Amino acid sequence: MQLRHDALAGHLARKLAPLYVVHGDEPLLVLEAGDAIRSAARRAGCGEREVFIVEGHFRWDSLVAAGASPGLFSARRLIEVSIPTGKPGADGASALVRFAAHLGADDVTLVTLPRLDRATLHSEWFTALAEAGIAVSVPALERTELPAWIAARLARSHQRAGSDTLAFLADRCEGNLVAAHQEIEKLALLLPQGMLAHDDVEDVVADVARYDVRDLSEAWLSGDAVRMLRIVAVLRGMGEPVNLALWQFAEDLRAITAVQQSLQAGMAMAAALRGARAWGRRQAALERATRRVAPAAAAPLLHGLAGIDALAKGYGAGDPWNALVAAALVLCGHPAMLAFAGPRSLVAA
Repeated sequence: MQLRHDALAGHLARKLAPLYVVHGDEPLLVLEAGDAIRSAARRAGCGEREVFIVEGHFRWDSLVAAGASPGLFSARRLIEVSIPTGKPGADGASALVRFAAHLGADDVTLVTLPRLDRATLHSEWFTALAEAGIAVSVPALERTELPAWIAARLARSHQRAGSDTLAFLADRCEGNLVAAHQEIEKLALLLPQGMLAHDDVEDVVADVARYDVRDLSEAWLSGDAVRMLRIVAVLRGMGEPVNLALWQFAEDLRAITAVQQSLQAGMAMAAALRGARAWGRRQAALERATRRVAPAAAAPLLHGLAGIDALAKGYGAGDPWNALVAAALVLCGHPAMLAFAGPRSLVAA
């Protein structure tokens, strides 16, 4: 059975399954889901806990043997299996299938995994675990979901915030929920209950946002120039080299061109996007870029990347990040922004 993490609390209030598989992007939410299952298991009488961490030359026979044998000190046990890589290997896959087929009648098993790709989600071992219990999916929070998530966390401390303050907090914490949780706890310690003043929140909260080039790609494809500039500033501040962002920009321009050519040939938008291997958030962003960008605009931008690449390698005068930002602003449809703020004030580390 498949279950979203936000439905887990309601499920645990009604019953306790013999096995749970928690997998997903967000370490904080995965940890909290695991803690909720552990608490439910303790309430149900699981007085013994065995933990298996799959790393190196893990002995899978020890896990299978644990599942087949009774506990030493308690009638009910919680058996935890952590697979940090999400890849058990051939021996592990076989052992997990056997383990799922012979669960102890009184035991509760918790398997924790990172984000899994589509092939792994349809693998024999994962299917066996999911069919024997509950698979709890913990997807990454979308940027649009962050304000509501933050508001719910503030409410635990009897605090509230206006929409502007929630948006500010979301900008400061995007991509880093563990740090976001810590900042919200800081607000509970330093500020009073009730409605929080925006200025007070600004004084207390640090900038703990974390991004990667996938976030940058989504921003410039979506035409969100402000978010693109913020992500570039964070990446530069972290010391990220420009090369990967340049490669992603080139890939995105080629994808836009490919989709536009498919549309001109009479293909439907959905089929054209699939042909460009775009799914999920990238699919939506690429569709917006395809509709927004003039067909003749991508080629000059792509040609200009050679000069930016030369700057990144130390040839010529200029800052490669600023040059990339100028190109990205054109893609976003806001090339005039640099004329008002200046590239260095916008993106300099």
